[in-house]
Amino acid sequence: MKRAIITVVGRDRVGILAKTCAYLADENVNILDISQTVVRDYFNMMMIVDCGKCRKAFEDMAAEMGELGLGMGLKIRCQKAEIFEKMHRV
Repeated sequence: MKRAIITVVGRDRVGILAKTCAYLADENVNILDISQTVVRDYFNMMMIVDCGKCRKAFEDMAAEMGELGLGMGLKIRCQKAEIFEKMHRV
């Protein structure tokens, strides 16, 4: 399993979850866990996904997700799980 962490942050609006999940489904990426909150009109979501069967190279998928976020006025960041875990180790 090739896990990745996806974070989405920005002003809340209709369709954030739908567009993000539709992109992942189109690329054959499985969502393992998801958490989202909205605080004072700001949307925050974290997803753990399995990229093991993704149709694209990880770097291409991450870049496209970033572009998807820009199109919605959001910041979408995609990191390999092992890098994310090492960055956030106490």
